[in-house]
Amino acid sequence: MLTSFENREDAANLLAVKLMQYRGRNPLILAIPRGAVPMGKILAEQLQGELDVVLVRKIGAPGNPEYAIGAVDESGWVYLTEAAEMMGVSHAYIEQEKRRQVEICKMRRKQYTPIKPPVDPAGRVVIVIDDGLATGATMIAALHAVRAKKPAELVCAVPVAASDSLEKIKPIADSVVCLMVPSFFMAVGQFYRNFSQVEDEEVEKILSE
Repeated sequence: MLTSFENREDAANLLAVKLMQYRGRNPLILAIPRGAVPMGKILAEQLQGELDVVLVRKIGAPGNPEYAIGAVDESGWVYLTEAAEMMGVSHAYIEQEKRRQVEICKMRRKQYTPIKPPVDPAGRVVIVIDDGLATGATMIAALHAVRAKKPAELVCAVPVAASDSLEKIKPIADSVVCLMVPSFFMAVGQFYRNFSQVEDEEVEKILSE
């Protein structure tokens, strides 16, 4: 039984095997930066598809920015988790964070795809990939953003996910491919032997290819 992945490349290769039914259908692979972009490159190559990014940003909890209480897409659409309400996070804080994260999305769009506009998902098989689902907030925002552009089929692909987050994703995507749903889930990184950070330079290089 699978307990962990060597690295993101290993996880992407295993995901590609599970997604082979889309090979030859010119799928659009949309990676959530930064971690999933090298994975998206592998999927695009193996499935004979096209790679781009879907830009979403998590909204971190006050005082704990790593813990997602929600996420926002490029258009400013916000998804909030139950934790936001339980923590009593103010509307003002969420608005301020939303504006800040949308600005980062715009900056990254200019940085990552200065040469070409975003690829249009309309009428296409779209596979949204991330390196794992913890709260699922960024994936929910990503799927919502893509769904608004009317893809023919919307697929969520992740190597590992927390079970409750996976359940939230299922109604939003047409299909979900997940390799591991561990009973004990703390953070995505615990399921990778090597989970080193992916830098902007690497993302830009992959997208320019």
